[in-house]
Amino acid sequence: MLCALLAVFTCSAAAAPAPRQTERSKQKVLAEKTRAGIQQKLAELKREVSKTESEREDAADTLAESEEAISDANRVLRDLASEQSETNATVAELAASQERLAATIASQKQQLSRLLREQYVAGNEDRIKLLLSGDNPNRINRDLQLMAYVSKAQAKLLGSLHGNLAAVASNRDKAENAREELNEIAQEEREQKAVLEKEKARRAALLGSLSNRLAEQRKEIGGLERDEQRMAGLVDKLSKLIKEQAEAAAAEQRRQEALAAARAKAAEQARLLAEAKKAERKAERERQRERERERLAREAAKKPPKLDPRTGAKIPPVPVPVPMDPIDDDEPPVVAQTPEPKPEPVAPRKPDIALAPAMPEGAFVSLRGKLRAPVSGKLAARFGAKRGSGPSWKGMFIKADEGSEVRAVAGGRVVFARWMRGFGNLILVDHGSEYLSIYGNNQALLKREGDAVKGGDPIASAGNTGGNEESGLYFEIRHKGAAVDPAGWVNF
Repeated sequence: MLCALLAVFTCSAAAAPAPRQTERSKQKVLAEKTRAGIQQKLAELKREVSKTESEREDAADTLAESEEAISDANRVLRDLASEQSETNATVAELAASQERLAATIASQKQQLSRLLREQYVAGNEDRIKLLLSGDNPNRINRDLQLMAYVSKAQAKLLGSLHGNLAAVASNRDKAENAREELNEIAQEEREQKAVLEKEKARRAALLGSLSNRLAEQRKEIGGLERDEQRMAGLVDKLSKLIKEQAEAAAAEQRRQEALAAARAKAAEQARLLAEAKKAERKAERERQRERERERLAREAAKKPPKLDPRTGAKIPPVPVPVPMDPIDDDEPPVVAQTPEPKPEPVAPRKPDIALAPAMPEGAFVSLRGKLRAPVSGKLAARFGAKRGSGPSWKGMFIKADEGSEVRAVAGGRVVFARWMRGFGNLILVDHGSEYLSIYGNNQALLKREGDAVKGGDPIASAGNTGGNEESGLYFEIRHKGAAVDPAGWVNF
């Protein structure tokens, strides 16, 4: 048996794994399908916000495609670096596990070899010899039990060895999958770096050709007002969408709770019904036994009494046992088949509730005055200050080096993450209770719509997209669509 196991293990080790899709690829495809519904809805919202604007081209729009591509490439590179780190840790863990399994298997093989050798030397007729030896039955029984223990130990050792060999094969498959994933990641990194360099060069060339035109448009009061209206429209529509989907999520939760309660009630009713049927069957069996006892008693009364031949005394009749019902009184209750309540036809789909708030109501308000600055830098423009002869600032602009990490000021869910005229690569985080934090002019957006974030999580990197002159971050906080002074919330 040992030789056969060794042969199977050797053959399986030599066999080459068939080409297959890695788990990483499958998960990426599934994630993209799940995210598609969110992206489609927000793309429609963005088009709706922009459709009322004039058809006159803004110079920043020429940069949009390039700035979005740079953002996507940076986000993908960051995700790939994180995946690579996690996969390397997995490979190291699998290698350590493989070493432990190899040591365990070697030890088990030695034990099994010793047991088989001892059994071969002792011979296979030990039990027969013991039974025919005529020795003390107690000693024979003890020896037979010891042999049974040895046989069980052999079987257990063989089972453990078989399980460890299977674990080695599974471990090897996982390690191979992890190595294939690392190769995929390395290839994707090379491709994304090439895209990033190409788009950076393209944007630099565009900036050079558009610099004068951008400077003129930045001075236009009408352009600044349109940017503000665009942001207000986006926030209003997003707030409405978030509210609708939060209500849909709450309705879905209530529906699921009602279904669970209905199932629990149906199960309890089925249990009570089964127990009642069981009690009825038990009572019926008891009645049958009582009737049988009465019948046997009547039959016994009709027969003449038996006399003791020596004394002539009556012999009392031997009670006849009443046959027992073969059904065990302790049988498990039969659960009645009850139809499940049908779900309501208006149940929301999962992608439709993906923008529901990730923070409980009131949690953000409790953090007022305690929030950390979203980026390290110098405050260049404050809330309410005049923008030249144009409208006042609705938020703050913080000068920061290009590529500096922008962090979420509090936990929440990303509800918008894409390029927008006047704000470049823009990301909005919903914190619940109708509060939004807004981060604009980013070089790259590191999170996507629907992602849940915690306070302090990197969500973007600072830049000067959207036609901005300086590198940094434009930051706003809005409540019910109205801009509020971030200085009352954040410690700058």
